Amino acid sequence: MEETFLREEEAKAERDCPHKLKMHSREILRRQKDFDRVYRKGKSVGSRYVVVFTLKNNLPYKRVAFLASKKVGNSVQRNRARRLMKEAYRLSDQVLPEGYDFIFIARNTINDAKCQNVRRSLVNALKRTGVVIEK
Repeated sequence: MEETFLREEEAKAERDCPHKLKMHSREILRRQKDFDRVYRKGKSVGSRYVVVFTLKNNLPYKRVAFLASKKVGNSVQRNRARRLMKEAYRLSDQVLPEGYDFIFIARNTINDAKCQNVRRSLVNALKRTGVVIEK
């Protein structure tokens, strides 16, 4: 009886949180040669908090990377910057097309930013790259 109650609670929590999306390991850009290819051949667009590099990857899925250099600050600030960008990506995931590599690089202005502002900045940068199609 108690186990059924717990499953019902989990199902309710899933319904209440529709943006709960998880990245698969294949969707994470890892290899140095892939980064180099995106930097060399890809298109870059900057916004207030984020710089976005995009390149078509000819795969049936998208790959992403979130970077914050030491210019952003100490490790606590860099990790917060990556978390903000990941949350912004998670909330706007439905508008990103498959078959592209995305590299999101934090600017040092992201330190005092709210998540909503980072999301808006990220979406605007993606729209300017031309790969995101308006709903």
